[in-house]
Amino acid sequence: MLEFCPLNRRTCINQGETMDDKVLQPDDRDYVSALASGLKVLLAFDAAHPRMTLSEVAARTAMDRAKARRFLLTLHSLGYMRRSGRQFELTPQVLQLGHAYQASNQYSAVIQHYLQDITAELGESSSLTVLDGNDVVYVSRSAAPHRLMAITLVAGTRLPAAYTSMGRVLLAQMTDQALHDFVERVPLEPHTAFSITAKEALREEIGKVRGQGYAMVDQELDLGLRSVAVPVFAGNGDLLGAINISTNASRVPTQVLLNDYLPKLQRVAQTVRSVIRSALG
Repeated sequence: MLEFCPLNRRTCINQGETMDDKVLQPDDRDYVSALASGLKVLLAFDAAHPRMTLSEVAARTAMDRAKARRFLLTLHSLGYMRRSGRQFELTPQVLQLGHAYQASNQYSAVIQHYLQDITAELGESSSLTVLDGNDVVYVSRSAAPHRLMAITLVAGTRLPAAYTSMGRVLLAQMTDQALHDFVERVPLEPHTAFSITAKEALREEIGKVRGQGYAMVDQELDLGLRSVAVPVFAGNGDLLGAINISTNASRVPTQVLLNDYLPKLQRVAQTVRSVIRSALG
């Protein structure tokens, strides 16, 4: 029976065998190309592409039509895809994949309780994210009544780590080499006039976050969006993710964010550390 491996543990045991955290490459013997291609087809569908024809799926996944057709029909037979004429779209059964992640990370439900407390006390949105590649992925969220961004933020939403307070807090937890690799590969785009676009400036900003233990991002991703974030750890030191408070820049001054909201976040992070023993919950 394979044991769950926390984020920062390098090995897990399967019937006495050791499995390290090396990431397989497509030419490795144990790499299952068919599984990777099937997931690629699922991920081709998003808010901008909720329904697609076979030709459109083939183009978005860089597959030939015959290969894309086999995966679409297989996903259809498994209940993950709905077909209407020439159009394909995802079914609600896909949500089971996301639910499996939520169910296997029981600590997220505990943190959700504290996020809701923040929203109830301050009237602001608060979220928990983890780092995945170049993005942060929302795991839990307590939304305030007022809307902050054009897109709806829910569990599973991805935003660029370089331009979010939670992303920078998580990047600050990386080793120097991992952070160097991230900065070198990530595209830096001017989402607003306030966005950092120079790689050296991003390195300096993350170095500052390392030193102070929190990150504040002011309108770099979306005009009017201002947020502050801190890392959240389990009692044994496992990194669980980052939590934030996001607000409207015209309504909440920077001083209020740092003097009032940040201490609240830090207290929540400390409470989480005292009640959650490890990434296993």
